[in-house]
Amino acid sequence: MNAIKKIPLKDRYRILTRELDWKTTYQPPEKVFPDAAFEGIKIRNWDDFNDPFRLTMDAYWKYQAEKERKLYAVLDSFQQNNGQTAITDGRYVNALKLFLTGISPDEYMAHRGFAHIGRQLPNAGLRVAAQMQSLDELRHVQTQVHTIAQYNKHFSGLHSFRHMHDRVWYLSVPKSFFDDAFSAGPFEFMIAIGFSFEYVLTNLLFVPFMSGAAFNGDMATVTFGFSAQSDEARHMTLGLEAIKFVLEQHEDNVPIVQHWIDKWFWRGYRVLTLVAMMMDYMLPKRVMSWKDAWNIYFNDAGGALFADLARYGIRLPKFADVPAKEVDRLSTEAWAIFYQYTHAAAFHTWIPADEELDWLSQSYGAEWDRLYRPRFEYWRQLEKDGKRYYNNALPQLCQVCQIPMAFTEPDDPTKIAFRESQYKGDRYHFCSDGCKNIFDH
Repeated sequence: MNAIKKIPLKDRYRILTRELDWKTTYQPPEKVFPDAAFEGIKIRNWDDFNDPFRLTMDAYWKYQAEKERKLYAVLDSFQQNNGQTAITDGRYVNALKLFLTGISPDEYMAHRGFAHIGRQLPNAGLRVAAQMQSLDELRHVQTQVHTIAQYNKHFSGLHSFRHMHDRVWYLSVPKSFFDDAFSAGPFEFMIAIGFSFEYVLTNLLFVPFMSGAAFNGDMATVTFGFSAQSDEARHMTLGLEAIKFVLEQHEDNVPIVQHWIDKWFWRGYRVLTLVAMMMDYMLPKRVMSWKDAWNIYFNDAGGALFADLARYGIRLPKFADVPAKEVDRLSTEAWAIFYQYTHAAAFHTWIPADEELDWLSQSYGAEWDRLYRPRFEYWRQLEKDGKRYYNNALPQLCQVCQIPMAFTEPDDPTKIAFRESQYKGDRYHFCSDGCKNIFDH
């Protein structure tokens, strides 16, 4: 009896994708895949795209199951040994509250989005890759919830995160990012999530959070972060290959893609305001400043990426110079907002101790000391006098990014930035040139 010959991985991938695909007969392709054309993207040959990982489903499940076994072994040990008592300071839990309410529901929206485009794109390889990423995003939500569940037994403010996500004011910032991407077409969604967020900005989200967890004794969060990061590497590669595929198909795609890069870079940068605040103010033991993280993960890594894309006619995102002007004050402006509106937030805020103010001064220089230390010292004195400051006025929100209008002009940290546009007789307000540019387009 002849032994069954093992099929090579390359052939297994071909069988899974191209050989499971078929040409439509009783309906034209434009009716089966209506979303593939309405954005104006031109594709000469769908077969030109190949998933760089070429994962088959059996390999995918085996790979993920192994990670699950390791992750839940660590979580079980964490729970049995009351790992929540090993964190450096109770204040650290507020960073988990921000992550669970602000990020986890949006990973679920990414899951829904990739499941949607897995139906809408004519290329079988891209459909399979999108479905696998959809499963990844769902797994991330589940592992985050399971990790933080142990903290929920001992700390308040970690319950009802889905309920909060739809109702708490500052959570409209990440919620609007993913809702807007989900309501876009399949190509724009791929650029927004698969490229701009996953490739350009994801390291600024995951690396500081997981490094911060490690520095503060939260090894459960570190473990789910490592488990997710191996997926993120695949997601970044898929996002980069997808954008290169679109750019190589037709020169008319370049200006459309460039606008999407401009738009979603800026939207993602505004979401990362929450991360900047977490890094500089919410970690009892700090890893690095937001300024250092931005220089490493965007200026260095992003600069190399866009140098590579320049041969397609792609330039750095519009307004990419603005974050460098704001980097010394972004986290402080955000923390000042939350300090004033703690009574309407799902986590606590506080005045940094003197040694923490000194660290901020060393990280951001004499100008930070001149502009912001007096404000914190004034608020601290009010607390001592029993008059802790709360702002009871309703803030005006930017009508694109949904953040209160409290950011300052890029070239003048003493003046609030304000932009406006009129459309069909109504006036709209924006926090920046980036948000106004998105609305005007």
